[in-house]
Amino acid sequence: MSNKPEKFLYNIDDLNLGIFRELTKGITTRVFPGDEAMISVVRVEPNAEGTVHSHPQEQWGLLIRGSATRLQGEHTFEVREGDFWRTPGNVRHGVIGGPDGAVILDVFAPPRAEYLKPGTGFGESK
Repeated sequence: MSNKPEKFLYNIDDLNLGIFRELTKGITTRVFPGDEAMISVVRVEPNAEGTVHSHPQEQWGLLIRGSATRLQGEHTFEVREGDFWRTPGNVRHGVIGGPDGAVILDVFAPPRAEYLKPGTGFGESK
């Protein structure tokens, strides 16, 4: 048994960890895949706008820092630190960063195959 936690212990502010993706201009993520779910630490610059997209995986989001506008299906709502939300699979959604930007923790189940490697884009399903 190993006593080295680096195999399973991470820090949200360590930008050297995880799989880096640039989702769009002003929005990046670090992805941490598991067997049945994956975590994505998303950093949204002030007023940056994400592409409205969908994917078959269920997604949960938690706003850790800052503020944002959440677009989901036919709804648009403001989110602040501590707010979290669920997005069922195949529901169109997006985000716009607040005036100070945002840090969002997303959880996907099952993991998104397109996020298992570095790259760009949201990997939108058609």
